[in-house]
Amino acid sequence: MIGATDKTHDDCVMMTPTRFKIAILDDYQNVALSSADWSAVASRADITVFTDHVSGHDRVVKRLESFDVVCVMRERTPLPRAVIQRLPRLKLIASTGSGNSSIDVAAAQERGIRVTHSGYRATAAIELTWALILASNRHLVEEAHSIRAGGWQTTLGQELAGRVLGVLGLGNIGREVARIALAFGMQVIAWSQNLEPSRAAAIGATWVAKDELFRQADIVTIHLLLSHRTRGLVTAADLALMKPTARLINTSRGPIVDEQALIGTLRSRSIAGAALDVYDIEPLPADHPFRRLDNVLSTPHIGFVTQTLYQTFYGDAARAITSWLIEQSAEHTSSIPARAASSGG
Repeated sequence: MIGATDKTHDDCVMMTPTRFKIAILDDYQNVALSSADWSAVASRADITVFTDHVSGHDRVVKRLESFDVVCVMRERTPLPRAVIQRLPRLKLIASTGSGNSSIDVAAAQERGIRVTHSGYRATAAIELTWALILASNRHLVEEAHSIRAGGWQTTLGQELAGRVLGVLGLGNIGREVARIALAFGMQVIAWSQNLEPSRAAAIGATWVAKDELFRQADIVTIHLLLSHRTRGLVTAADLALMKPTARLINTSRGPIVDEQALIGTLRSRSIAGAALDVYDIEPLPADHPFRRLDNVLSTPHIGFVTQTLYQTFYGDAARAITSWLIEQSAEHTSSIPARAASSGG
């Protein structure tokens, strides 16, 4: 009887499925669980949501070392090789967005860690770009603050019609930003490292050399992917070419622009201003000059932060995690010895 009881106990232990642990990172607004249906995940795993951000390899590893699955929001928490190698339990990285350059995919593959991505639409980023252009050009924040303080008109804005928009990059976002500029009656010029004049002309823009773009544009807007080729692409020399009335808009990635050069340019008021949604370090440090300079309109990387896109991001992530959990359950069941499966243990 004791032996039979012991065997049944052992078989039941073998049949007990693993309860996986899921981490959802950097959910600043605490909306991940309400943006999608996570019930299928919650029935199979324990979910922990982190609404704060930690940086530095040691702190990230300490936070994630007990989790099997990590859901990351875009590039908010990078997962380089130095972090992945120190997470022995990690089996799945579910990233929002169609790609994530801050994940070392090769290092993950070497460890047998699956990496998934979600759907993405550029609409939100296109709309924010124009919100920043218009708000910066018409001093909307300053005038709104004046109203709240009991004041009235304090600035002179600029019209867009007849002015020159310089677009760095005519990809999915850049070309739509350019088309909207034409509707405002603007002249559009464009440049990127691989842009052909015929491609620019096809959407009503004129290809110019990089230095000419910075010389001619009244507004320069950046729409390039961050890579080794584009990091630091906008230099102090480029900024020095801009008109004193010109503005720089960046909703792409902070490191594309030499940040210190831009800070110096804005402090010297060599250009009229900048509207920025992206930065070298995010979240932006509390003492950063971009938080204080009065010719900078800063937003906290909200180009993709919309209800609709979050539903896509987290919905796809939840489905990817559910699919993986089902696979793990099936593998566990198939590994149960026949005697255990038939014993009812």
